[in-house]
Amino acid sequence: MRNAGPIESPTDPFASVPLPTSAVTRRPRIEGLPPGVSREIFGPPEKQEPQPAQGPSAPGGPSGKGTLPPVPPAQPWPMAAEKEPAGRPATAFGTPERPSPFEPEPPRRRRLLPGLIVFVLVLAALAYVVPAVLMSGSVLRGTRVAGVDIGGLTVTQAADKLRSELGAKLSKPVVADIGGKKDTIQPDEAGLELDVVATIGQAPSGFPSPAEVWRGLVGTTELQPRISVDSSQLTRTVEGLAESIDKPAVEGRVTFSGLQPRARRPEDGVLLDRDDAVRRVSQTFLNGGGPVVLTLRPAKPTTTPEAVTAAVAKAKAAVAAPLTLTLDDKQVQIPPAMIAANLTFNADGDGALVPQFDAERVLASVESGLVDAAQQPRDASYEIVNGKPVLVAARAGRGVNDKLLARDAEKVFAEGGERTIPVRLGTVAPAVDTTQIQGLGIKELVSEFTTTFDCCQPRVKNIERMAQEVDGYLVKPGETFSINEVVGERTVEDGYVEAGQIVGGRMVNIVGGGGSQFATTMYNAAFFGGFDDVEHQPMDYYAPRYPAGRDVALLYPDLDLKWRNDSETGVLIKTTVTGTTVTVALWGTKRYDRVEAVESERRDLTPFRRETSAAAGCLPTVGEQGFTIDVTRVFHQDGKVVKKDKKLTTKYRPQTQTTCTAVSQ
Repeated sequence: MRNAGPIESPTDPFASVPLPTSAVTRRPRIEGLPPGVSREIFGPPEKQEPQPAQGPSAPGGPSGKGTLPPVPPAQPWPMAAEKEPAGRPATAFGTPERPSPFEPEPPRRRRLLPGLIVFVLVLAALAYVVPAVLMSGSVLRGTRVAGVDIGGLTVTQAADKLRSELGAKLSKPVVADIGGKKDTIQPDEAGLELDVVATIGQAPSGFPSPAEVWRGLVGTTELQPRISVDSSQLTRTVEGLAESIDKPAVEGRVTFSGLQPRARRPEDGVLLDRDDAVRRVSQTFLNGGGPVVLTLRPAKPTTTPEAVTAAVAKAKAAVAAPLTLTLDDKQVQIPPAMIAANLTFNADGDGALVPQFDAERVLASVESGLVDAAQQPRDASYEIVNGKPVLVAARAGRGVNDKLLARDAEKVFAEGGERTIPVRLGTVAPAVDTTQIQGLGIKELVSEFTTTFDCCQPRVKNIERMAQEVDGYLVKPGETFSINEVVGERTVEDGYVEAGQIVGGRMVNIVGGGGSQFATTMYNAAFFGGFDDVEHQPMDYYAPRYPAGRDVALLYPDLDLKWRNDSETGVLIKTTVTGTTVTVALWGTKRYDRVEAVESERRDLTPFRRETSAAAGCLPTVGEQGFTIDVTRVFHQDGKVVKKDKKLTTKYRPQTQTTCTAVSQ
């Protein structure tokens, strides 16, 4: 071709291909670029200017003839910069290939399952956390205590609600039916009260577990109220009930009225089951009070009517003639009246009645006829002379062995036979030797205390008898004194009588009633003497004749007074009884200038109730309000406080004022 110029090989593969052009700019019109190819490969956009129309025959061309389109400058072919999706291979021009219609697409369920699991877990977590947060810091919802709903409340709110609603419910009295006899027991008399702290302590609180959240949403939590029980006070209350109800089995016995034998036939009895009563009373209070039937169990004697009949015959023979005691050429007779006064036939535990003869008491009257007084033994003791303790030395002597005499006399009374009993003298050592009590520092009055009582009541006899048995007792250094151990059980045979005494909140008649006054007197003597308090139980009710916070309840064998001589010297107990007072004095060596009782103000004052009773044997009582008081013992020496005891708190219950309306016959 004559007019064609040389053709150069284009560097751009599109350069040899005519591209569509724009009608305005005559620039190549680029359409459908593959992915990854930018329009900038064709250079920056040019300013649009009017161009003359050109064509194969347009004039003005270099040759006046049509030419090929201008060749754009060569541009490097760009590489795809963007990362193609995995599994979509790109072509040589950067265009991803379509997936093959023969390749399987991943299942939709497999793609959705992980997301569904996460969604469910999130919902479950929210279902627990949201209510748990709302429930935290309060008692678990649905929590009930004996029908009182405390769920959702704070601990303080729950405590207030239990005190106001459940506390009132548990404060109702219990009416005890004991063998048909009814007796009302007040909660304070039994030492029972709602323990709010322990009750709420059972309830779930704080941040709840998933199980607790579920239970709080759809269920309930039932709790039993916790009851604070003063076991010693409840036992005393039951003991008071028993004292008025118990009818112990009566063993056969033969005593004398003058010279006439008096037989007591064996009888069945009934006793209150103490342990069962404590359990039933507690449970009834827990259930809101009301009636409760207490159990009586039978008590059977061991003796038989036949054994009593046989003993009566032996008793008649025992006082039919005197008993003669002989020693060398001396003899004394024990007249029938003295035999009768010191002889009884008592149960031996195997069903029979055997004689018991008080030979020691008999010898005190007749031994001088066999042994000179100067020869008889004497125990070491102290006597108070002109306000000073004086040692009376012990002395060994000669005398009749009272135990051998009792054995020989009882054989005569049981089997009959010769009524003359030869006795022999022997050396009799004193029961208390001088060396046992001398050098113990008993030189001055350490302390004493006096209480008063009304004259001429039966209880006065018991106070006087107890004082006699304790008078002259010596407590050595380190020893503990116990009234119940020294005095023993109070019995009619030992000179005690029936008298009124409060036992477990009940005024009852018992043998030895009134002994608590002697115990209170001794306790205060030991208190101001500075001796250790080992054991004592305050009285249930306050009595104005005793110092508040420093009284003592005494009941054999359960309630005792014990104090220890913690000094380095001995303590001599001396007692004095008048028609209206009893005094206990402790002699030894003083360790303190002064011992003081510091009392607090009386608080928690509680009014007493009033009631009337038409029951037979009713004992009237004077009403006394209840209160609480603290007593601290303070020790002074050389003008300063050298020691203080731990504060002693006494809580007195209000004593019901009882008016007896029964008409005496």
